[in-house]
Amino acid sequence: MSDYPQMQPTPSQPAQSGLSDNVAGALAYVTIIPSIIFLLVEPYNKNPFVRFHAWQNIFLAIAWFACSIIMVIPILGWIIGVVGILVLFICWIMCIVKAAGGQKFVLPLIGPLAQKQAGA
Repeated sequence: MSDYPQMQPTPSQPAQSGLSDNVAGALAYVTIIPSIIFLLVEPYNKNPFVRFHAWQNIFLAIAWFACSIIMVIPILGWIIGVVGILVLFICWIMCIVKAAGGQKFVLPLIGPLAQKQAGA
C-alpha cells in the first residue's frame, strides 16, 4: 500500500468536449470531409456556429465544382471559371480566418443557404 491517497475524478466535473467552437468552425473549411464529420458527430452537430460553417463549406465546395464544370466551355468558360475559382478561393480564406476568430462570416448567396440548413 502506498502512503499517497488515490485521486478519484469527481463526477461533478464536466468532461472536456474537444475542440473549441472557433477551431471546429475553421477546421470545417479544410476540406469537405471535416464538414461532414462535424454535421454527424456530437457535440458539434448540436452547435449552431459549427453547423453553419460546415454547411457554408459544403455549399462553397458545390460552387467550386460548378466553376470547374463551367471551365469545360472553351474561352468564355475558361475566363468565367478562373475568375470564379479565384473569387471562391479568396472567400474560402476569409471564411477560415473569420471562423478561427470566432466570427460568423456570411457569404453572399451561399451564406443564407447555410444559415437555413444550420438553423441559425
